[in-house]
Amino acid sequence: MEEIIAQLWFLIDILISAFLGFLIGLERKKRFKEAGIRTHTLVSIGACLMMIISINAFGPDADAARVAAQIVSGVGFLGAGIIIYRKQEIKGLTTAAGVWATAGVGMACGGRLYIVAIGATLIMIGIQLLFHLKIKPFKTKKYFSVNIVFLQIDDANKKIKEMFGVDRFNHLNIKRDGENITYSATLNTDKELSSTQLDKIMRENDFIYSIERCDDN
Repeated sequence: MEEIIAQLWFLIDILISAFLGFLIGLERKKRFKEAGIRTHTLVSIGACLMMIISINAFGPDADAARVAAQIVSGVGFLGAGIIIYRKQEIKGLTTAAGVWATAGVGMACGGRLYIVAIGATLIMIGIQLLFHLKIKPFKTKKYFSVNIVFLQIDDANKKIKEMFGVDRFNHLNIKRDGENITYSATLNTDKELSSTQLDKIMRENDFIYSIERCDDN
């Protein structure tokens, strides 16, 4: 009977870890991240379960730290599957780190370090909320890829770089048509210009033939 009651208490540990994992995953889901409620909840439950087993299932002489170490490395592989590299940008790194940290919350619950587990959860969610505030020091610059076709006259290169706030072109193709030299240049800018603004640029600069946003290619 005592054994059954003890195991029921272990289930309470698992429920606490599930709730804390749910809270972390909820914040991620609201931001439409790769790993959401289910992933974080299951990672937290799994880590808690492994800790309970490592501490209680192998006797007093067993080394519980060995299983804990394997949880850390195992969840690291799971996090690696979330990280992707696309358009010269790494995505999912923060979510992967969150999954890894969520495993730590589950381990704390399995070790019955409830204050540590709850405190860590609140800190993790608080940090995510803080760094998503629209405050300049916390904002990550977003770059847009633009292709511009223009007639090379005088200081056209310099004017275009000043318009888009860049110091160089990523790609530059040059085409000669009689005496005219046409440039097709691609650049990355952090200025998010509307279609109206782009139309205005073209109207005010006759040497620009076309401007195309190509950051989704």
